[in-house]
Amino acid sequence: MNTLWQLYQSVREFRKPAFQTPFLVIGEVIFEALIPYTIAMLVNEVKAGGGIDRIMHYAWILLAMSMASLLFGYLAGLTCARSSCGFARNLRHDVFHRIQQFSFANIDRFSSASLVTRLTTDIQNIQMAFMMIIRTAIRAPLNLIFSFAMAYYMGGSMAVIFLAVIPVLGIGLYAVARVTMPLFKAGFPKYDALNESVEENVKGIRVVKSFVREEYETEKFHNASENIRKIFTKAERILALNSPLMQMCIYSVMLFVLSVGSKRIITTNGAALDIGQFSTLLTYSFQILSSLMMLSMIFVMMTFSAESAQRVCEVLREESTIKNPENPIKEVADGSIDFDHVSFRYFQDSENPVLDNIDLHIRSGETIGIIGGTGSSKSSLVQLIPRLYDVTGGSVRVGGQDVRSYDLEVLRDSVAMVLQKNVLFSGTIAENIRWGDKDADDEEVKHVCRLACADEFIDKMPEGYNTYIEQGGTNVSGGQKQRLCIARALLKKPKILILDDSTSAVDTRTDALIRKAMKEYIPSTTKIIIAQRTSSVEDADRIIVMDNGTINAIGTSEELLKTNEIYREVYFSQNRQDCDETDLTVSEAAA
Repeated sequence: MNTLWQLYQSVREFRKPAFQTPFLVIGEVIFEALIPYTIAMLVNEVKAGGGIDRIMHYAWILLAMSMASLLFGYLAGLTCARSSCGFARNLRHDVFHRIQQFSFANIDRFSSASLVTRLTTDIQNIQMAFMMIIRTAIRAPLNLIFSFAMAYYMGGSMAVIFLAVIPVLGIGLYAVARVTMPLFKAGFPKYDALNESVEENVKGIRVVKSFVREEYETEKFHNASENIRKIFTKAERILALNSPLMQMCIYSVMLFVLSVGSKRIITTNGAALDIGQFSTLLTYSFQILSSLMMLSMIFVMMTFSAESAQRVCEVLREESTIKNPENPIKEVADGSIDFDHVSFRYFQDSENPVLDNIDLHIRSGETIGIIGGTGSSKSSLVQLIPRLYDVTGGSVRVGGQDVRSYDLEVLRDSVAMVLQKNVLFSGTIAENIRWGDKDADDEEVKHVCRLACADEFIDKMPEGYNTYIEQGGTNVSGGQKQRLCIARALLKKPKILILDDSTSAVDTRTDALIRKAMKEYIPSTTKIIIAQRTSSVEDADRIIVMDNGTINAIGTSEELLKTNEIYREVYFSQNRQDCDETDLTVSEAAA
């Protein structure tokens, strides 16, 4: 019931057509139930020798009933389609909106492939189930009840046979559901794995081809597809038992009605059951059994979509681990950053923290370099600043205030990040740059591209700033993508700019030009540069050396060359030609 109520919230403005549909279906069913009764009266009228006027009288009644039933059915179809499609649209919007509110910790719980499956396949299943609930699930039981009532009225005790098959069907369908539900539950994660395989392959198709791994990827996709086939074949093989069970009940009823009804007509010479009643009873038999078939189809669809509903509601119920405070601060004073004995774990039950006892204070406008080996938690440190994750111990302050006291939008609007994985979206170059400021004019867009040294390749493109960027930026190189992302961040004019190894794909000359431009264009902005190259951070006001989630040392490049072994090792490995001179300088300083 909680799941149904959760889904019902997405019907919203389509409640009216959703409620209209059952009432229209009732009208359709009533006229359908009266048509066989009217036919019986017509047959009896013909048998009694009625004239053409009486026959035409009933013919006009039948035509009117048929047209009324058709009209009600047509209107029910319209309202059903409108409400179900609208419900599916709202549900997709609600799920997508919920995902946008997720913190990184929430997103880590769901794979991107799983979220895509929930937004597409699962919601489509729910939409089909919703259509059946408001129309077929109303029509089938009502048709069954009205037809049985009329069959009992026309055939008396013979109609009891219809009640006899209901327990048989009920027990059979319950047994089928009990076996198939766990199979469907296990099957949908297989869909996620299949989508993940496709997504991974399409994103990395250049790598796949460069390493000639097409056959391996094809085999991996085949295995994922085969897993789905096996589990759903097993489930559908059991669901297929519905059909023979239903057919057995149908033919048993038909055999009973034909044999017993014929015997009554013959033995009583039509006194107990006449031809008109018998033909009507047969018609109602077909209607009752078709209703049972509909109920069987509804049961199959409900069984199939129940797991989809649970998966979608799992996303809707997921509460973001990061929320706005009750009375949030609406303005960031400056770009100062303070880490007060910060510790951080991605998962609460992790044994060792990712960051441990980080005590760091950065002045507004300062340029900070961060360097360290792979896995030293450089990216984890800066992700705490815009509150992409929350600390598990200590506090992070921006502009003198704890980041947890800010309005999330205000805080993140004051921080621009250029991540390790640079992401561009489908659209023109200008549209991508304007993510930094949607109201920026063409000259502002061109200016930041010049600062990021992106203008030199944009001007050579046929369409210039109107050149279309393919999904993920696949039609530009890694270095070009990095420069476009830096330009996008510069256009934002943030109080804090974080470059997370975002110049790794550009040459050292371009890297130096970009850093020089940033210093001149946004002098009051606090700049944090994470890099693998010491040349990218050597002119920073201070350099932080990270090691295994802790701060190993802080100082200028010259100071760290004299005092820090980690920095010296990285520096020398990248500047072999200067090793002897630097060693001599350090030795003299020590002496």
